[in-house]
Amino acid sequence: MQLRDGICWGLVPARSGSKSVALKNLALLGGRPLLDYGVLAARQAGLERIVCSTDGPEIAARSRELGIVVDDRPTELAGDEAPVFDVIARWLTEVFRREGAVPEMVALIQPTSPFITPAQIQSCVALLQGDPEAASAQTVIPCPHNHHAYNQRLVADGRVTWRFPDERRAAYNKQRKPEHFLFGNLVVFRSQMALDQGSVFAEPSLASPVPEIYGFDCDGPDDFRRGTLMLESGLVELPHLDAQFDAQMDD
Repeated sequence: MQLRDGICWGLVPARSGSKSVALKNLALLGGRPLLDYGVLAARQAGLERIVCSTDGPEIAARSRELGIVVDDRPTELAGDEAPVFDVIARWLTEVFRREGAVPEMVALIQPTSPFITPAQIQSCVALLQGDPEAASAQTVIPCPHNHHAYNQRLVADGRVTWRFPDERRAAYNKQRKPEHFLFGNLVVFRSQMALDQGSVFAEPSLASPVPEIYGFDCDGPDDFRRGTLMLESGLVELPHLDAQFDAQMDD
């Protein structure tokens, strides 16, 4: 597959169906559609092209209002069981068929990760550009102590046991536990390597640490309430949003 060296596009997977919140990707977070957050961060980051893969006409309309390209997702990839990698592989194949080449890198901008910043996107792209052997770069956040693997429990027949009892005995307090991380909010991958490995988290994958709060996942009704409170309280700062939105509406 021919690559456009050094080029990074953004792909926003935004299907219309959602079991947790109706038309979740357009539900309001802090007074703004959830879809807007990642799109406007990607625009400010300077990605050459941003594409929204969707099966929903309302989402497609909003994407066009934001000035990004719409890729009509086929019905067989619109259900909640459809792997996002299958969506990406089909999209890259279609781009290659139409244009004869695909971007070397793709930033996966998931609407449920609204606190992505332009700097985080640029950091992941720069990490990949600086290491030609790396297949992807992803933001990571520190794992809270209570969520650490060695603190996890199993419940069977109403009884609680440690998931990793031997490790727990050896590392019984916070200071003794190895540092663990969780996925943050963003992954940027090399197109060909991801296709070869069948994963957007193609290896080797580079880490770009971000503050824990920016790894917020907005999925259910309570998340929308929590996210709005974080924005209104100033715990999360996304100064790129208003400037990019106002500029788009003036075009």
